[in-house]
Amino acid sequence: MTIRRLNHIFQPDGRALIVALDHGLIDGPAAGLENPASVLAQIVAGGADAILTSYGVATRFAREIAPLGLILRLDGGGTKLGQIGPGSQFYTVADALRLGADAVALSAFPGAAAEETTLHTLAKVIGEAHRWGLPVMAEMVPGGFDSGPEFRTAESIALSARVAAELGADWVKIPYAEGFARVTSTCYVPAVILGGAKKGDEKMMLTTIRAALDAGARGVAIGRNIFQAENPAAMTAAIAALIHEDASVDEALALV
Repeated sequence: MTIRRLNHIFQPDGRALIVALDHGLIDGPAAGLENPASVLAQIVAGGADAILTSYGVATRFAREIAPLGLILRLDGGGTKLGQIGPGSQFYTVADALRLGADAVALSAFPGAAAEETTLHTLAKVIGEAHRWGLPVMAEMVPGGFDSGPEFRTAESIALSARVAAELGADWVKIPYAEGFARVTSTCYVPAVILGGAKKGDEKMMLTTIRAALDAGARGVAIGRNIFQAENPAAMTAAIAALIHEDASVDEALALV
């Protein structure tokens, strides 16, 4: 069952283009995500493999999501109106199974004040999910989302990724850093890179993805750099070409 579900996310080449559409949990109607149905149609047209999204989107837009693998975020941590905390578990494995999710996702923050709490929640959910054959993506963010550059090093990311693997995660979503081969060579489960804030330079973003893939990454889990693009379908297609066709940066950029 786990393999069948993973095959809805990772393609036969072992790679995945995951579009992160969970930003509404913090930002509400985030720019580019005002109309989820429209975004979903565009990323499907562009060749996305799966989405990471919220319970609400998964519930209300099931028809639009049907062509995609579904990764349900189980945790949350406040909104931008207040104070965004380290996150806690909001939904259960049973909720994910009821929605037909192919996997679930949680975040953990090695090095942050809430390190142990987030790792404990991640481990607890992994144990429960695996009892039902449901894969888990661990989003490992060293130091937390607002951490400084001292946490965004290959060494810190490699430690965080390996901890997720040791806890039983099926794959990890992690930041990219120079020397990324150190991360992929010591993490024995697939690693996909996150996108972070929208970058003004599309070529720079595509270059980062190409470098990550060349260093052993198995894909991406990117949101704002896709749904806030001028043409989300074209941007999805460009990233898909990098991931599944081993296109060069210039070949991918030509699709945008």
